[in-house]
Amino acid sequence: MDLPRLFHRIVLLALSILIVSAALVPASAQSGARQKAPWMNAALSPDERAALVLKEMTIDEKVSMLHGTGLKGLGPVSPLAVGSNGGAGYVVGIPRLGIPAIQMSDAAYGVRQSGENGRYSTALPADLAAAASWDLDAAYEYGALIGRELRAQGYNMSLGGGVNLTREPRDGRTFEYLGEDPILAGRMVGSLIRGTQAQHVIGDIKHYAVNDQESGRNAVNANIDKRSMRESDLLAFEIGVREGNPAAVMCAYNRVNGDYACENKYLLTDVLKKDWNFKGFVVSDWEATHSTVKASAAGLDQEEPGEIFFGGAMKDAVQSGRVPIAEVDDHVRRILRSMFACGVIDDPPLKSVVDVVGGFEVARNIAEHSIVLLRNEQAQLPLDASRIHSIAVIGPHSDVGMISGAGSAQVDPPGGNAIMPPGKGQTKWGKPVWFPTSPLKAIRAKAPGAKVQFDPGTDHSSAAALAKTADVAIVFAYQWEIEGADLDNLSLPEHQDELIAAVAAANPHTIVVLETGSPVTMPWASQVNGILEAWYAGTQGAEAVANVIFGEVNPSAKLPITFPRSEADLPHRTVVHPPRESTTNGEPDDWKKIAAGLPAFQTTYDEQLKVGYKWYDAEKKDVLFPFGYGLSYSTYSYSNLRVITGGTPGGKVRLNFTVTNTSNRTGVEIAEVYAALPAVAAEPPKRLVGWSKIKLNPAESKEVAVEVDPQYLSIFDVDRNAWQLVPGDYMFLVGGSSQSLPLKESVSLK
Repeated sequence: MDLPRLFHRIVLLALSILIVSAALVPASAQSGARQKAPWMNAALSPDERAALVLKEMTIDEKVSMLHGTGLKGLGPVSPLAVGSNGGAGYVVGIPRLGIPAIQMSDAAYGVRQSGENGRYSTALPADLAAAASWDLDAAYEYGALIGRELRAQGYNMSLGGGVNLTREPRDGRTFEYLGEDPILAGRMVGSLIRGTQAQHVIGDIKHYAVNDQESGRNAVNANIDKRSMRESDLLAFEIGVREGNPAAVMCAYNRVNGDYACENKYLLTDVLKKDWNFKGFVVSDWEATHSTVKASAAGLDQEEPGEIFFGGAMKDAVQSGRVPIAEVDDHVRRILRSMFACGVIDDPPLKSVVDVVGGFEVARNIAEHSIVLLRNEQAQLPLDASRIHSIAVIGPHSDVGMISGAGSAQVDPPGGNAIMPPGKGQTKWGKPVWFPTSPLKAIRAKAPGAKVQFDPGTDHSSAAALAKTADVAIVFAYQWEIEGADLDNLSLPEHQDELIAAVAAANPHTIVVLETGSPVTMPWASQVNGILEAWYAGTQGAEAVANVIFGEVNPSAKLPITFPRSEADLPHRTVVHPPRESTTNGEPDDWKKIAAGLPAFQTTYDEQLKVGYKWYDAEKKDVLFPFGYGLSYSTYSYSNLRVITGGTPGGKVRLNFTVTNTSNRTGVEIAEVYAALPAVAAEPPKRLVGWSKIKLNPAESKEVAVEVDPQYLSIFDVDRNAWQLVPGDYMFLVGGSSQSLPLKESVSLK
């Protein structure tokens, strides 16, 4: 019998009994005890309160805060998990000190664990869709809704905040992130995090860092030079940390330049905690912890979901002197400080009823301002319901629902998966889930006088025949993505390209609505009159699409990511996959390497600074639709650019220019500002440095002011470990997309 293991289990069981017993103490008694404690004085700073609690804690209590209690399907589950709310992670509280448990839920585009506790969650449009709005206020409300629904379900920590840049658009989690530009992505995630934490929920930012592919994510080593990393992937995190002040940072699965992200001292300590002065705690991705001593020293503060390295092994390491107690104290202090700073101790969540109607309104509003109009030949859109007699709605499952992104981001749809039989529509990992938001019903509601017919598109001849009889054909096409697997290519699956071509040949008035989480190639683009990118549109996706199609909403969204013409134009022709398993003495060679702690395979980002549109600009490659592109039912003109370099707060450069609505329809324009740095900086041709979103009535002109942070004009000097503004001539460019910049002015900066 393994006596030490048995003893450990007995101790855990005893602790769980004590915790449950403490939970049964009348709330009034617990509240009184907490109020008497000096750290419950809300007038003190979070740092002061955390320090007071830390002085009272035993080594066992400290260690208990450094790990989760397990998750079904991912290793053993501790008896201490009895208090879990059914979420992705659970950290036991310390009732005698008034410290509550941390209840974590995945929450990329809505609360995932709703099915576990029998509660409803709103599915927002995917994060990439939110980025297409270029709207910081909308991002705040996105995060705020998630925070409210987390609290209503009994959670006090969100596991959202994804901001990995799209170096690889075939990445299976592209839909969870915010595009290819670090300033757009960083500012959007900062607003999202602020919205979540304003609800007294611990927010996080993830997956730190350079986690740009899913293939072999637990072993792949991402090779990238420091300058490129600081100016791209890490810049998005830096801005998000600075503007969002997240309580937690989740480190990634992959290795970066040889070390696992969750035991990478350069990332966790040198950059995050020292250079950026991050005050919160670092939590591992699930099962992304690989050591005790190395990970602790590197800056990992909490292991999830279990306690393989930061439980008993951590206590042993402290008692043997391999991990200093001061190191443990720093981990615990950071966690406690975050709990106080976010209000989860002073204002714990209480389960309540989610505001379903309010969630619908937020989801629809964000979707409406995230749908990108990519093509509108012959002013095909908006449709005039009074003049249309027949409409063909074509495409897989577009009679009942719209597809969502899968994996740990998956939100349970109300009533279950729309494409399953009634009562059998539960969500399953690895299976596509369609939300019950019906394009067919939404279009019929907008055109009650028209004959609206449906064809699933499985038989191309049948679909084309229906399209030929209709005034307008609307094809709904999709590309599904899931965590843990990358896309094979950017083509639409299931022969949908051929379906669209057949319908377009039958009806010149064809509109395509794309439901995707990444760019897709479009060999049929020139054959159709209209293209809408709806992304994964959430619980009210069909209603939002219908409002745009029929002109109740004037589209204003712009692409946060480039749509290439083909995979051949990408920096990497294919996604780097793990080595094929060959065996030596019956054991796969690559898994032996992983077990030995050696990189199993490599991906090298030799495109360096050239991420997204910067790559296409530098390589002079034509694209299908450029970054920042999006049409409207209105038209706009730009004039009167002035660049002011002196006398601005913080040394910022200010650009003033005029935008005019040259149409007879009220609209919203996203005016984008780019800068070309001096040649000596050795940068890609231009970079986004700011934008402004302006509402304009017909024929109205407005003067717009955009202030540019000096960091956005700087390069990262690795030798000095600092941002540097290179003296020389800077060209500022202003317009409606990265490829349409009519205003230009050069100024000299010192």
